[in-house]
Amino acid sequence: MLSPKRVKWRKVQKGKMRGYALRGGTLHFGEFGLQATECGKITSKQIESARVAMTRFIKRDGKIWIRIFPDKPITKKAAETRMGSGKGNVEEWAAVIKPGRILYEMSGITKEEAFKALNLANYKLPITCKPISRESEKIMAGIKAKAKAEKAAAKAVRQA
Repeated sequence: MLSPKRVKWRKVQKGKMRGYALRGGTLHFGEFGLQATECGKITSKQIESARVAMTRFIKRDGKIWIRIFPDKPITKKAAETRMGSGKGNVEEWAAVIKPGRILYEMSGITKEEAFKALNLANYKLPITCKPISRESEKIMAGIKAKAKAEKAAAKAVRQA
């Protein structure tokens, strides 16, 4: 399982999972990837389980990159413990995921195989994700640029 070697603080607060991923939203290493469409926490066991599912499906053919790391400690109190007496012990490590984040990347196999493997990995995860490719990423970038230009044109018309 993945876990940090050492951390500055042993226990952290829960925090909020608002907004979209500010970084880690584009494919850097592979041709295909699994992109989160909602927010949530993914534990190190779930990350490993999804990786194993993908690796077994492609029969160790292509290359897989894990783009997330579980760096947030999750604490739990023992069963049948009364309220109070401090925060529980660290039980597992999790990665906080926001929409738009790339979780896994693959290359060296066909698009159909990659999408099937990424869907298998998606079944192992507690959040919904979608498989993407470099081509779909370029199409979405074009759509976003067009929408941004239309918005700027509409703003210019309103100000004039």
